[in-house]
Amino acid sequence: MRFILKFKWIIVFALISLSIGLFFSSPDLTKQAEEAGTFQLPDDAASSKAADILEKAGAAEETLSLVYPLKKEVDAPLKKEITATAKKIKALGEPVADVLEPFESEEMEEQLVSEDRKTVLVPITVNGSDDEIVDLADKIRSEILPENETVYLTGEALINHDVNVSAQEGLKRTEVITVILIFALLLLVFRSLVTPFIPLIAVGITYLLSQSIVAYFIDWFGFPVSNYTQIFLVAVLFGIGTDYCILLLSRYKEELLAGHEVEDAIVNTYKTAGRTLAISGLAVFIGFAAIGFADFPIFKSAVGVAVGIAVLIVVLFTVLPFFMAMLKDKLFWPSKKAASHQDSKIWIAFSKVSVMRPLLSILIVAVIAIPLLFTYDNDLSYNTVDEIGKGYESVKGLDAISAGFGEGDSLPVQVILKKDKAMVNEKDVPYLEGISREIEKVEGVKQVRTITRPAGEMIEDLYIDHQLGLMADGLRDANEGLSEVQKGLEQVQNGLNNAASSLPSGSQASSGGTQLKQAAAGIGQINEQIGSISGGLQQGMPAQQAVGGLEALRPELGKISQGINQAAGQIESQGGQVGSLSSGLGSLSSGVDESNKGLGEISEGLEEIASTMEEMSHSKGIRDTGIFIPEGTLKEKDFEPVIERYTFGKETGILFEVILEDNPYSSEAIDTVKLIEESVERAVIGTPFEDAELAYSGVASMNADLQDISSNDFTRTVTIMLISLFLVLAILFRSIIMPLYMIGSLALTYFTSVSVAELIFVNWLGYDGITWAMPFFGYVMLIALGVDYSIFLLDRFREESLNGLDVQEALTVSMAKMGTVIITAAIILAGTFGAMIPSGVLSLIQIATIVITGLLLYGIIILPLLIPAITVSFGNGVWWPFKSVVQKVREK
Repeated sequence: MRFILKFKWIIVFALISLSIGLFFSSPDLTKQAEEAGTFQLPDDAASSKAADILEKAGAAEETLSLVYPLKKEVDAPLKKEITATAKKIKALGEPVADVLEPFESEEMEEQLVSEDRKTVLVPITVNGSDDEIVDLADKIRSEILPENETVYLTGEALINHDVNVSAQEGLKRTEVITVILIFALLLLVFRSLVTPFIPLIAVGITYLLSQSIVAYFIDWFGFPVSNYTQIFLVAVLFGIGTDYCILLLSRYKEELLAGHEVEDAIVNTYKTAGRTLAISGLAVFIGFAAIGFADFPIFKSAVGVAVGIAVLIVVLFTVLPFFMAMLKDKLFWPSKKAASHQDSKIWIAFSKVSVMRPLLSILIVAVIAIPLLFTYDNDLSYNTVDEIGKGYESVKGLDAISAGFGEGDSLPVQVILKKDKAMVNEKDVPYLEGISREIEKVEGVKQVRTITRPAGEMIEDLYIDHQLGLMADGLRDANEGLSEVQKGLEQVQNGLNNAASSLPSGSQASSGGTQLKQAAAGIGQINEQIGSISGGLQQGMPAQQAVGGLEALRPELGKISQGINQAAGQIESQGGQVGSLSSGLGSLSSGVDESNKGLGEISEGLEEIASTMEEMSHSKGIRDTGIFIPEGTLKEKDFEPVIERYTFGKETGILFEVILEDNPYSSEAIDTVKLIEESVERAVIGTPFEDAELAYSGVASMNADLQDISSNDFTRTVTIMLISLFLVLAILFRSIIMPLYMIGSLALTYFTSVSVAELIFVNWLGYDGITWAMPFFGYVMLIALGVDYSIFLLDRFREESLNGLDVQEALTVSMAKMGTVIITAAIILAGTFGAMIPSGVLSLIQIATIVITGLLLYGIIILPLLIPAITVSFGNGVWWPFKSVVQKVREK
């Protein structure tokens, strides 16, 4: 320390110059956090796989929804206006990929106009970055949407943007409030006009330097970052930095009041309180550094605080001694006496219980904490919308969709099947319906849309029973057609017989008459065969066999028609009355031709039925799914928009849109997604899609991934953190017992605090649960920050023990000396987190509630009542397995 004091000007000047230089040259941490996004899932998460599949296939598109909430049913003029608006948006070009017009067809209207016809959706497919999507939304609002109408723009990208904007605005408010609050508290504690500026200057330098270093680390090493990085840097550095300053300044004043010279007072301060600060800082550093072992980037983003703690220790060991040396006792001007160094009357009173009657003290803590612990249900919320409240347009649009169509319609789940080759063909597509049915059976699923059911309902024409019905109708029509042909041929036969009988016998026309009679007889035979075929069809004769019979008859009819024409020619050559019969024979010949043509059409129809039945007989899909798609159906023009909407990557990928019953952000939706995943994995077995890559996209799917990943990360990271802290504390305190109950008391504090938060936000305010990331951050904050206060107390206890006091005496003195410092520090740190409450961001309000409750509970109840009681109960055994401090002193 004397070396630092000797070169104090050079050191401080270099530090301030470095801070200013890095501040102006470093990347923008706020921009880095915004670019990183609200959700940063690992690559192996199902929703990340989905995003990767879509991006590689050139289908990484998002949907914005233009929402018209109407006071009355949509009418013709408004339909025209909405259609015109859709066309204008489509004409904007990139990043707009497509716009669905609600009134383009009946099917589209049924899908995009609510049942009460008071809400209309215009989905806009967008292919671009989040910034491009936000810019597009601004352009649509300013250039296309009418100002006098209520129309909302919403979508996942816009909601996430609003969350980022809300967080950054909240951060700005938090920074200002934190500085004002800390200044006011320091003014109250030290009753000095000078003292409050010193911690603020020291912590201010720390914050500027830390965020610059973190920003460079993000650029250089891919350091994790999120909106929480900057917010926690502010809260932790200003809070704990002020606490450390209070600890050092209080001890410094004690040393001055003890009559020491300024330099000696500074050196003594850093030998005692400085050691405590170093231990505390190391413990906090390890706590936040352990977060680096998390897999989840959002959690890891708080590791930036560890950088801040390291910088803070450097600043407090350089800048603070500079001000102590320069200002001397004027550092506390005009106060002659500061509350921070006085013995704590409250903690002296606590010591009479915890030190003298430890069992009673432990019982008091149990009575306070245990009832609260029994109320804890670990209810978590993944609802991003709750973060920003109802005032944002994106949330209003989401609410309008939920009101008009149902909560699940706003942001559907996407199930993705992907192969390396095209999958859309008539043999495989029927299996998609089987998968759809399995998904639809899942409780919580409202509707499924894909190729076989583009509007959410199965296309009736694809059902085998419907097609068999159509073929039965075709056979009936064929039979009716054959009956009509028979009637026509009977008329021709009668006409031929009449004509033959009208010819005079013995005349030259008699040979023509013979031909007519033969033709009539032939027609009669053909009619009999037609009747047999008709009867056979009614009895189940294969259509192909009927076709063969009809095709065999058609040449015979052709010959008969030719014979009639020849007979007509012979009769016509006789002239006179006999010759006039030839025109009538021509009509009969035409009748035969028409009958032949009719047989041809019937034969074609039967041929189509026969061909279809042949296809069906070889179709495995019919047996498996009950669905049959005739060859060429999927290439028809009517199917083009369906294929375009539900496939991607040149038909190597297939999409299912799953509409949920519940809010996509709800815990129920997460449970539904997990059931959907299980059902799809079962449904693809034994189908052509068994070897397809499966992935799931959408808000509910992302939240399902968040739930699994955050839960696993919480357990792993907290374990690493606790083991690291235990080892460090065991080494520093030369005890295994002491770190165990220090960490145990903090765990009790955390669970009690989060129980209080759950009572407030879930039981009283009606939220789904505590925001998913807050229990993790709450635990880290309380363990890492709360351990400071137990170190403050127990390191002073160690110091007093080294002075020869026994356990009870050392604890009593330590509590009297450190009580005010700890309570003051807890209030200040709680105040810095309290500055998050006016931010308006739900997660920050919740983390503030958890940390404030925990710090005050620990500083006012658990630390003064439980820690001394346990310490006294162990006696000198508290130093096990090492020699006790008292023993060492006695041996000396």
